[in-house]
Amino acid sequence: MREALTAAASRRVTRPAPLRQAVYDALIERIISGSLKPGRHLVEAELAEHLGVSRQPVREALQRLQTAGWVDLRPAQGAFVHSPTEEEAAQLLGVRAILETYSAQLAAQNAEPEDVERLWELQQDGVDALAEGDVKRLVAANTALHDFITSVAGNAVLAELIGQVGQKVRWYYTPIAKPRGKEAWNEHGRLITAIAKGDADGAGEIMRRHAERTTDFYRRQLPAGTSQD
Repeated sequence: MREALTAAASRRVTRPAPLRQAVYDALIERIISGSLKPGRHLVEAELAEHLGVSRQPVREALQRLQTAGWVDLRPAQGAFVHSPTEEEAAQLLGVRAILETYSAQLAAQNAEPEDVERLWELQQDGVDALAEGDVKRLVAANTALHDFITSVAGNAVLAELIGQVGQKVRWYYTPIAKPRGKEAWNEHGRLITAIAKGDADGAGEIMRRHAERTTDFYRRQLPAGTSQD
């Protein structure tokens, strides 16, 4: 555990944000990135040392993380990173598919030429990251593209709902970002083309299939031990 934390979590928590929240957010990011993998035993003293804080905010963060489904607290054993079940993943990604299908439809109705240009720029970022095999950049590019489509959709309630599932979508997506990458970014290209044409039905259908394929890929590959490396 010490080596994983040192390699991927060298930066310390900054103080301007409330410390409890900063520690909570930092641990979520380490879980999403894979530096703290599912099943990992979380030792308060080690986490506190690497984050540069006392053990109290770490203890409080772990309790919150359990409530939010990121961590399991086991009596007499301690805290462990939660291992998502196939059903949990299917439920979350299924909700995401519904929300983002609507988002793509609205984006096709609302997109201006400059929005389409930006989408192609984000698409190129993802293609470049895939070519370089950079998982962190690939996940960031995927998130940026989907977030921008949500922004173009222009529905604040929809954006809030998508945001609520966004972190765990990143968590589930990270291990399959590379093996799913080529197909996923080809689908993104077709989606952007539909948005550029103002084809709301087509964009919605492409997004629906895109989300479903990601879910199916996750369910097939993760049990076999797919790695982000």
